[in-house]
Amino acid sequence: MSYKITMLFFITLLFACGGSQTGEKDHNFIIATATTGGTYYPVGVALGTIITQKQAPSLTATAINSAGSGENIQMLMNKEVQLAILQGLYGAMAYQGKGTYDGQPIKNIRSITMLWENVEHFLLQTEYAKTGNIQDLQNLNQKYSIGKRGSGTEGSTRTILQALGIEPETDLTPEYLGYSPSVQAMIDGRIAGASTPAGIPAAAVTQALAQLGENVTILSFTDAQLQRIRAEFPVWTAYTLPANTYPGQTKAIQTIAQPNFLACHADLSEDVIYTLTKTIYDNLAEIQNIHKATLAMKLEKAIAGLAVPLHPGAAKFYREKGLNIPTDLITP
Repeated sequence: MSYKITMLFFITLLFACGGSQTGEKDHNFIIATATTGGTYYPVGVALGTIITQKQAPSLTATAINSAGSGENIQMLMNKEVQLAILQGLYGAMAYQGKGTYDGQPIKNIRSITMLWENVEHFLLQTEYAKTGNIQDLQNLNQKYSIGKRGSGTEGSTRTILQALGIEPETDLTPEYLGYSPSVQAMIDGRIAGASTPAGIPAAAVTQALAQLGENVTILSFTDAQLQRIRAEFPVWTAYTLPANTYPGQTKAIQTIAQPNFLACHADLSEDVIYTLTKTIYDNLAEIQNIHKATLAMKLEKAIAGLAVPLHPGAAKFYREKGLNIPTDLITP
């Protein structure tokens, strides 16, 4: 019976995405997100829910979980999905052909809107947190989760650590776990910590502090460390994690953050992406009621920090709303 249900699901999915490879014929879009313990997935669900409610049957959107930004870019290129949430870092690296994509720029992705700031939460068992600073990971010599293989978490974590002279393969014993499995491994005492970048409040971080209490520390960053990281990729900014964001967190924590954005394949039509962008901003209050991370979304901040050119459909909407589109965000 389960085999029949599985086959029915895939047949339905094939019909839903049939027609063009981008799924444009029926306007049934799939949104690639990340693991379920972070922010990408619930925000993707929120976006998909509102788009579908307001536009069905002409336009529907369904969120799926994934390994994160790295896999999402690959799925966009393979036209397995039509929309994806990406880290600003991965968008910059892919479009410019740097870092992970050194010498192999990916020019057929477009941005739609900035979403929220991806706040770096480097969690560490307090017994290993000698200073409470990110430098505590140097010479840690313990198992530490740097994110699922191919994920945006792995890519951004490696970029940050290497910019600070911390080598994941020698200073740590890297583990490749999603957010919720990372926290469970910390609770079980199997790993010393985990990198869990996400919009606040991140469910996995809430779980970690609720269950481990004073036995877990969110590591901080200094201004000097931020400048070293920005020298590699200038997508991060200083971010103060307010007190009481998480259980037992009585003091503000100075960390860093980078933007996340909604991306699409360049092949999608101007009319469809215009409608999608308009639907998001016409119904932003409802989206914000679904997940707190989207409270950072505002029309006037929609293109702030984008490192990938806008899709013409999104650009058309923003021009109608009076936004000035910088030259570097205009599609070549």
